[in-house]
Amino acid sequence: MLGLSERGAEYREKVLAFMDEHVYPAESVYHEQMAAADSPNHHPQILEDLKAEAKERGLWNLFHPYPEWGPGLSNLDYAYLAEIMGRSIELAPESMNCNAPDTGNMEVLTLFGSEEHQEKWLRPLLAGEIRSAFAMTEPAVASSDATNIETSMVRDGDEYVINGRKWWTSNALHQNCKVLIVMGKTDPQADKHRQQSMMVVPLDTPGIEIVRGLPVFGYQDREGHAEVTFTDVRVPADAVLSGEGDGFMISQARLGPGRIHHCMRSIGMAERALDLMIDRAQSRETFGAPIASRSNVQDWIAESRMELEMARLLTLKAAHMMDTVGNKEARTEIAAIKVVAPNVALKVVDRAIQVHGGGGVSDDFPLARMYAGLRTLRLADGPDEVHKMIIARQEIKRRAAQTRAKG
Repeated sequence: MLGLSERGAEYREKVLAFMDEHVYPAESVYHEQMAAADSPNHHPQILEDLKAEAKERGLWNLFHPYPEWGPGLSNLDYAYLAEIMGRSIELAPESMNCNAPDTGNMEVLTLFGSEEHQEKWLRPLLAGEIRSAFAMTEPAVASSDATNIETSMVRDGDEYVINGRKWWTSNALHQNCKVLIVMGKTDPQADKHRQQSMMVVPLDTPGIEIVRGLPVFGYQDREGHAEVTFTDVRVPADAVLSGEGDGFMISQARLGPGRIHHCMRSIGMAERALDLMIDRAQSRETFGAPIASRSNVQDWIAESRMELEMARLLTLKAAHMMDTVGNKEARTEIAAIKVVAPNVALKVVDRAIQVHGGGGVSDDFPLARMYAGLRTLRLADGPDEVHKMIIARQEIKRRAAQTRAKG
């Protein structure tokens, strides 16, 4: 039930070959090019080289469920590919045009964008010519409840005027970022879930200022996590996606597939961390014996394998349900994987850091950066607590329905 289709298996073999032949060997080149740059947001040439190779191999837009834009793989098939990409998180997703937040933005533009939006923004995104950012989270409110969003979008004739402050606008500092999808309030008096709208806003629109890039545990990620202000930013009325008041609905549609992608990439990162932990434990000795011979380290290795298999199966189940019964019916499973996968991956990476000793918290190994990214995922796309609340509510409803059915 949770296995790859024949087509998915073919793509998996192609992705594995691309990783072995091009992506892993490019990692040292990538770090050399980034170290030589004068900006943490530099876009290194090696990424463009990898993108060209991926296109040549047909490994492009693998995430996109619509055949006219990509291979049209199922969520389940793509989940296996996303895990492989997670093993080289800095290079693999973008090299195959499968990096967040562009994947979510491309799906939003596909489902809710006008023909003009698709021609002007979606096609260049699908071609890998530009990048995009998603501006929803705000510093002044608890954005885990999206109805709290305060950025105002006021209609003024044939335009909307946007005012507000966003942060964690990931990708906004990418050298090729050209467009934002912005969520704000168009009607504060409407029903709670109909107050919000989303708009397509070119990054160079007057009144937009990128205040700073926010560090993640001290790391300035290459794509940037920007704080952005909007001061009397004017956009045409046709910038609205779908329709006024559809912002909350779009946000929910956007996040389902993205959570599958995040979770499987997390598992891929943790798989690589487990390999690094085993290699380090076998190559180092303490008190006359390899670290791998210590019972506690063997426990860590065994527990990591068991936990990763459980997280993977739960994520694959969620992907299968999305394909077969839809995102709404899979909401409990989607919420569950968003909690389970990053937490499991963090455990594995933490164990790997411990086995590496002082090296584990340095930049000589990828583990510290992995940890920083994974810890952030416990907040991104909704904190653990919100997802647990969703699961609990669904379970209470389930039990109430069972009780009613018994009379």
